[in-house]
Amino acid sequence: MAGIYSLCGAAVGDIAGSKYEWNPDKRKKSLDFSRCRFTDDTVMTIAVAQALMDAAEQTNGEAGGRHIDAGFLRRCLIHSMRKIGNAYPNAGYGRNFRAWLLAKTDEPYGSLANGSAMRVSPCGLAARTLAEAENFAVISAKVTHNHPEGIRGARAVAAAVFLAKSGISREEIVRYIHKNYYPMNRSLREIRPAYRFDVTCAGSVPEAIQCFAESTSYEDALENAISLGGDSDTQAAIAGSIAWPYYYRREAVHYALFERIAAEKLTEEFLETMWRFENFCQARCGRRRF
Repeated sequence: MAGIYSLCGAAVGDIAGSKYEWNPDKRKKSLDFSRCRFTDDTVMTIAVAQALMDAAEQTNGEAGGRHIDAGFLRRCLIHSMRKIGNAYPNAGYGRNFRAWLLAKTDEPYGSLANGSAMRVSPCGLAARTLAEAENFAVISAKVTHNHPEGIRGARAVAAAVFLAKSGISREEIVRYIHKNYYPMNRSLREIRPAYRFDVTCAGSVPEAIQCFAESTSYEDALENAISLGGDSDTQAAIAGSIAWPYYYRREAVHYALFERIAAEKLTEEFLETMWRFENFCQARCGRRRF
């Protein structure tokens, strides 16, 4: 797998970027976790992880089953996202998503925002093939973000996470994203000066992936994302979700440090779900190191 508590990749990124979301700072600097907290990015990432485990159990009668029924997954996503989301009502949801959490209908609302991408990393981590990662991403996006751009953002991130955990090189990951999802032909130096806060997938996901593409470590990917001065918690969560499995596989993640941050900043409920999800992924994908 991608390491103990592989969901730290997104969660720690979310936490690190949280205090800069409305206070952008384009100077690249070392991570500082003071006055930081988890936001809706982490809450929904946990919800998607829980939904994958629930859907596997409903499909197979056991938590580690390899087949996951699409219909079960959709229903489990709606249930888990609403249950966990409403348990943390002040996590920073957008207006439309907050309304969906409280709605009586299960219908999506056509969003093209990056909420579909910020929560999707469990789909890449739990998948056994690239096609499965992308399919899980489509299902997870469509429960709310059924606009083509919302789906594209989720698929791109899930694919990058899967490729990163599978040992694919950074250059190959970027080529795959460039060929199938977004042009990846601008450097951070070119992006940063004019970049502004943008919550759309099209205007934030390729930039977040570029933060991973130019990184030298997991923490460097987060620092890159924060330095864009945009939707910092979400972009750090996305960049971090790809960087964690990539660098862990290369034995270059200081995971003890970041798991300590997670232990300090996350709830016991979240930590327990993260541990169960790690075991679930190992049972589903095999215990070998990718």
